[in-house]
Amino acid sequence: MHIISDKEYEEIQKAVTSLKDAPKKAKKFWHNLGPGLTTGASDDDPSGIATYSQTGAATGFRFTWLALFTFPLMAIVQEMCARIGIVTGQGLAANIRQHYSKTILYTCTILLLGANIFNIGADLGAMAEAVKLLLPISSTGALVVMFGVLSLLLQVFTSYEKYARYLKYLALILLAYVCAVFFVYVDWSLVWKNLFIPSMEFTKEHIILVCAILGTTISPYLFFWQTSQEVEDKILHKEKIVTENVVLEGGVKVSIEKDESVSVKIDMVDPHVPEEIKNMRVDVWVGMFVSNIVMFFIIVLCGAALHTQGITNITTAADAAQALRPFAGDFAYALFAFGIIGTGLLAIPVLAGSAAYAVSESFGWRFGLYRKLKEAYAFYGVIAFATIVGILLNFIGLDPIQALIYSAVANGVVSPIILILIVQMASRNDIMGEYKNSTFSNLFGWITVGLMTASVVGVALSIL
Repeated sequence: MHIISDKEYEEIQKAVTSLKDAPKKAKKFWHNLGPGLTTGASDDDPSGIATYSQTGAATGFRFTWLALFTFPLMAIVQEMCARIGIVTGQGLAANIRQHYSKTILYTCTILLLGANIFNIGADLGAMAEAVKLLLPISSTGALVVMFGVLSLLLQVFTSYEKYARYLKYLALILLAYVCAVFFVYVDWSLVWKNLFIPSMEFTKEHIILVCAILGTTISPYLFFWQTSQEVEDKILHKEKIVTENVVLEGGVKVSIEKDESVSVKIDMVDPHVPEEIKNMRVDVWVGMFVSNIVMFFIIVLCGAALHTQGITNITTAADAAQALRPFAGDFAYALFAFGIIGTGLLAIPVLAGSAAYAVSESFGWRFGLYRKLKEAYAFYGVIAFATIVGILLNFIGLDPIQALIYSAVANGVVSPIILILIVQMASRNDIMGEYKNSTFSNLFGWITVGLMTASVVGVALSIL
């Protein structure tokens, strides 16, 4: 018989305690995830799924390296947006309004609104088609209206706390694409080779695919949503004050100034900010990792199931699901279709909401999902306008692919401009103080600006 020593006993006790604490740690980790997770997950909307599906179908595993490449760029940009929201207590458009000309502000806002509306229309159409794949008797028009109205009602009549929780859990639908891969044969040695050894040809097709992935991955609506959600999240956790003449606990110094753009502007020295930024970075990097890992698995799935069978042209996410059925089986087909519906339910509120934040902040209206309808008619009016016009686009004969093209053009014009403003604001001492960009963040920020600008020029030259 072996008699354990005191040291061995202590180690066993530590191991047991660690196992007991594991569920608590996991619960705490999940609780700390929020705006970053939902922002990253919303990036994989039906239009993004169509782009990744086409990439896998057309080129196999060749562009899996893009998932690895865009991850840090996307995360660093979104971290800048989140940090701006936490430190300034204002959304992106409100900060642009304060520090730049109205011409720049209104140009960015109008283009964002237009791009988001076209994207909403395309996503609603894709969701309707996905339901028809599962229930062939369904009416496309009725489904478009149903999804649009459902999304609108949730945003208008659900409290922000419940709504944020709904979006967070809905992000889990992205696991469908990870699961679907394991229902097809994949040459993983070839996948890993293409993942870690980048390659591309400078042909029109490859340039457009790379630019499309950059455009759908690093999108303007994500910038506005991330910044504003950080502000909303602070309000949700009562770390910001929205009434006059209130003294915060913990030694927070507050000066409050009435302003038309927001109900209250707060200049504070907040001891919670370092902790908020630490938690935010985990949240953002997890969210962007989720976004890019889903991109990776969709490219792998379509590369393994479609490219190997000679199917190289996919125009919509529903087309991808339909094409997968003979080669991946009914279950993978159903997972793919179900994923389109779930990601659409997640993305449409983000698209409409980010447009509403931008417009409301630009014109000085009251805004915020934490407000009731009667407190922010204009803000919710923009959400309703964007959603209703997106619904109508499906009834006027506008092809979903055309809608996405128009959206991509608007995003292509506005993305580099907004990225320049984000990097500049996040670097300014008068705006960010001690929380301004590091040299590392600045470097990757400007690299992202250069790549997004080059992608726009590349598409323009390839088309001419």
